[in-house]
Amino acid sequence: MSDAILVINAGSSSIKFSLYRNGGTPVLSSKGQIEGIAVAPHFQACGPNGTQLAERRWTDPALSHRELFRHLLDWIESHLDGSTLTVAGHRVVHGGTRYSAPMVVTPEVLAELTTLIPLAPLHQPHNLAPIRALAELHPGLAQVACFDTAFHRTNPAVVQTYGLPRELTDEGIRRYGFHGLSYDYIAHRLTEIAPELAKKRVAVAHLGSGASMCAIKNGASVTSTMGFSTLDGLVMGTRTGALDPGVVLYLMQSKGYGAKEIETLLYKRSGLLGVSGISNDMRILMDSDDPRAAEAVDLFIHRIARETGSLAAAMEGLDAFVFTAGIGEHSPPLRSRICNSLAWMGIALDEGANQADQTRISRADSPVAVFVIPTDEEAMIARHSCRAIQKTL
Repeated sequence: MSDAILVINAGSSSIKFSLYRNGGTPVLSSKGQIEGIAVAPHFQACGPNGTQLAERRWTDPALSHRELFRHLLDWIESHLDGSTLTVAGHRVVHGGTRYSAPMVVTPEVLAELTTLIPLAPLHQPHNLAPIRALAELHPGLAQVACFDTAFHRTNPAVVQTYGLPRELTDEGIRRYGFHGLSYDYIAHRLTEIAPELAKKRVAVAHLGSGASMCAIKNGASVTSTMGFSTLDGLVMGTRTGALDPGVVLYLMQSKGYGAKEIETLLYKRSGLLGVSGISNDMRILMDSDDPRAAEAVDLFIHRIARETGSLAAAMEGLDAFVFTAGIGEHSPPLRSRICNSLAWMGIALDEGANQADQTRISRADSPVAVFVIPTDEEAMIARHSCRAIQKTL
């Protein structure tokens, strides 16, 4: 009988899950999600090859996260195939200054993570809700919190510091960085794909609806484009990216915006959607003839090119560049435009390899190697969860 590992990634409108069998190395057995929560909940599950295993829709939008999670857990327990569920690993966006590694959840750990909700109000409550639900529905099951901020705890103090009074820094207003589970996975994969480069200077572009970049030197995070919150850095699907704080003051003082209005504007009405006025979906924008769509795409590329220069400066050079996440993995035309904008840094793209979605898409003579590496945050959570539990034995 083998052990089974449940990985949960919960958001405000969806609960994603992956189920792994652990025979030493976690192997994916099924995955799926409940999406459309609070609107029209829709459950889907599939096997590792994408074959659909189950589907269900609800018409009641009032179904709570807990009720839906109960359905999900029932389905998982009926599909263990003789395995025993031994641990649940959770993506938790914020670990604050204390947690630099995955932690087995105790009441004390959960209480401390709850105090971090003001630092990630749109993510942290939904990350913690399944932990509480599982504690009630499956008491005794070990749970592990894996943090999106943990990979960046290696950033030097100067990188983490804002130009604010020291007492505010001491209270926790500092640069944390996010998407750390994705960057952690890419750093490990690079040791397998190109071990000669894995310990050099690598810029990784995690380009999805949420987008960021990270400078990784000798396998560790040096700096990243996101800071105190998931708003900073690159232009994203509906988020602003880097913004002069004077804009927020102007909106408050001259336009009468309140805190909730500003939150909605910065997180949900801006980015590609706000600039284009059309969509937050890069595929739609790149297929559009509307000049506003072109402006949004141009801005996205411009900010990536500019931030790449910043990351290279932090590492004192650049040896490799990695595309990952939905846009980075699936948009050869966008990759081509980004690489062409970075030709001055030594990137020489192999367009044939790029169009064929090969792993290495730079020419053999390119001073900077370029890769496309699919990320797998869930696999990273499964591995971390196993290790965290083993340390307690």
